[in-house]
Amino acid sequence: MNNAVKILYPLAAVTILVLLPLLTLLGPSAEFVFAVIIPCLALAAFFSGFIYRVVRWAQSPVPFNIPSVGGQEKSLPWIKDDKIESPGNNWAVTWRMFLEIFFFRSLFRNSRADLVAGQRLVYGGSRWLWLGGLAFHWSLFIIIFRHLRFFTEPVFPPATWLTNLDSLFQFSLATLFLTDFIILISLTYLFFRRVVSPQVKYISLASDYLALLLILGVVISGVLMRSIFKVDVDAVKRLAISMITFKPAVDSNIGLPFYIHLMLVSTLIAYFPFSKMMHAPGILFSPTRNMKNDSRAVRHINPWNHPVRVHTYEEYEDEFRKPMMAAGIPVEKKQ
Repeated sequence: MNNAVKILYPLAAVTILVLLPLLTLLGPSAEFVFAVIIPCLALAAFFSGFIYRVVRWAQSPVPFNIPSVGGQEKSLPWIKDDKIESPGNNWAVTWRMFLEIFFFRSLFRNSRADLVAGQRLVYGGSRWLWLGGLAFHWSLFIIIFRHLRFFTEPVFPPATWLTNLDSLFQFSLATLFLTDFIILISLTYLFFRRVVSPQVKYISLASDYLALLLILGVVISGVLMRSIFKVDVDAVKRLAISMITFKPAVDSNIGLPFYIHLMLVSTLIAYFPFSKMMHAPGILFSPTRNMKNDSRAVRHINPWNHPVRVHTYEEYEDEFRKPMMAAGIPVEKKQ
C-alpha cells in the first residue's frame, strides 16, 4: 500500500464521520441517537477494551530481568552508579517513570543517524520530535481538563483556574485559547513528519494516519465551534450533566457543529483501546522501564526452566571413547 492510499482511506473515513451528523436534521430521534446512544456505545467500547488490554498486560509473565539501561549499575561501594539510567531500587524506578511519563525523557535523549555524502555516519538529536510530542500531549491534557467545567455544577475550581491561565495571553480573540494554537501546530508537525520523512513514511500505517486525522478533526471542530459556528453552551452543559446523572435530556438548540464534534470525539474514544494510542497506559507495564536493574545484587531465576535431560560430556565420552581414541582425540578415561 503506497503512502497516498494510506492517507486517503483514513481521510475518507473522517470525512464520512463529519457528514454523518447531518442526519440530526431529521428530528429529535436522530438527535437522541447522536447525543446519547453513540456516546454511550463509545464509552462502553472504551472501558471494555481498555480493561481487557490492561488485564492482558498485567497477566503477561516477565521471567527475565530486562530493564533498558544506559548507565553504570550499582555494584561495589566505590563505583559510582547512575541512579536514573540504571535504577537499583523502587524509588529510582519511580523517579525514572515520572520523568518518562510527564517529560518524555527517553524521547528527549533519542538520537538519529544520517549518512553524510553517502559515506560518513553522523549522529544527531531529534529534539523537534520531543518538543512536538510534549507540546501535543500537554496541550491535550489541559484541553481535556478544561472540559470538566461542562460536567460539574458548580464548576470545579481547578478547571476555572486552568481556563483563566490558558486564556492569559488572549487580547483580541477572547474565545481562542493558547493551547488551541499549540496543539494545532504540534499535530500539523507530527502529521507532516510522517508524510515528509522517508523513514517515518515507510513504517507508517493507515491506522497511524487515522489516529492523527481523528484528533485533528476533534481539535479543528472544537476551535471552529468556539470561534465561528457558535453553539448553545448552556444546552451542552445540561446535556453533559444529564448524561453523567443517567438522565439524558437532549436540547434541540445545541446545533449541528456540536454533533460533528461529538461524533469525532466518540469515534476517537471507541478507537482508543484498539490502537497505538494505548501506549499511554502501556508505558506503566513496560518491563524495560518499570523494572529494577539489580541483576548483580539478586539472582534472577527463570521460572520457565523445566527439567531438561542433557547429554553430559562423561556420557558422550563413554559412548564414543573407542572411536575417539582411534582418531587420536584425548580422553579423560582410557576405559
